[in-house]
Amino acid sequence: MHPDKSVRERFFHALAFELLAVAICAPLGAWLLGYSLAHIGLLTLMISLVAMTWNMIFNAIFDRAQRRIGFERTLVARALHAVLFEIGLLLAVVPLAAWWLDIGLWEAFVLDIGIALFFLPYTFLFNLAYDHLRARFAAKKMQSVPR
Repeated sequence: MHPDKSVRERFFHALAFELLAVAICAPLGAWLLGYSLAHIGLLTLMISLVAMTWNMIFNAIFDRAQRRIGFERTLVARALHAVLFEIGLLLAVVPLAAWWLDIGLWEAFVLDIGIALFFLPYTFLFNLAYDHLRARFAAKKMQSVPR
């Protein structure tokens, strides 16, 4: 994310990311898994809320650890950040999906791997499109400002 984004824009970015993800995942999940759209839609909404909450908590912990320990955000630190984040999310989502879908933990784990494989390209493409649209919006806004 751009460092010059306001809190309002960061909220909009996160909300748009999650709403579009739910809009894609709910019908796709219902079709692939054979559950009703409402049942999978509620699961995707719950997972989205867990992911957003975990993101805020985990990043606050990560930032605090960086202040206390004083490490740089190197490639290794960012890789560790991503792995630890995904492990935490996995520990929350797998039992939730197992309970909600009335399946075993292994089946829920495999489902979570599928979700993660969806989110890799989705995150990349969403942010690429967002950055492009943001730049276009900013350029139009600059053109309309009187000099």
